[in-house]
Amino acid sequence: MKIAVGNTTLELVQGDITTQDVDAIVNAANKALAGGAGVDGAIHHAGGPSIMEECRKIGFCPEGQAVITSGGNLSASYVIHTVGPIYNQGAIGQEQVLESAYRNSLKLAHEHNLKTIAFPSISTGAYRYPLAQAAQIALSTAASYLNEHPDAFDLVRFVLFDANTLTVFESELQKLQL
Repeated sequence: MKIAVGNTTLELVQGDITTQDVDAIVNAANKALAGGAGVDGAIHHAGGPSIMEECRKIGFCPEGQAVITSGGNLSASYVIHTVGPIYNQGAIGQEQVLESAYRNSLKLAHEHNLKTIAFPSISTGAYRYPLAQAAQIALSTAASYLNEHPDAFDLVRFVLFDANTLTVFESELQKLQL
């Protein structure tokens, strides 16, 4: 599924984020930037040890923030590492942290003049954020940023691991008034 948001194509696809031919892919990282399971593990495995070496030099990334490394052996030139919230039902501020993770990733890519970026669904795996809520936050944050910065990107792609996640993102995208 593709839509235009200003001058940018916003696209939803099912696939493997590590194979995306874009300027940057986004990693759903942990605060210690130590690698892990899911998207984080896949990116470090496919990208090779140079990404981990750069992460060790950076050392830490707070929730909602983003840092950038090279892409190592990936097709993407860069990896933007961001830390989403661990879902805790009823906890205050989780939505803002997830929104900040997406917004700060877009801002960092924009500051580095990157024109194409691919996101996973942040915090919906091991961090258990409810998928529909996370999709709504991800898509509305991306659309808002693209409307505020119409020439920042050519392509913002959400690369979703399975058919169910893609379906939920498609449903949430159709609900947005763009």
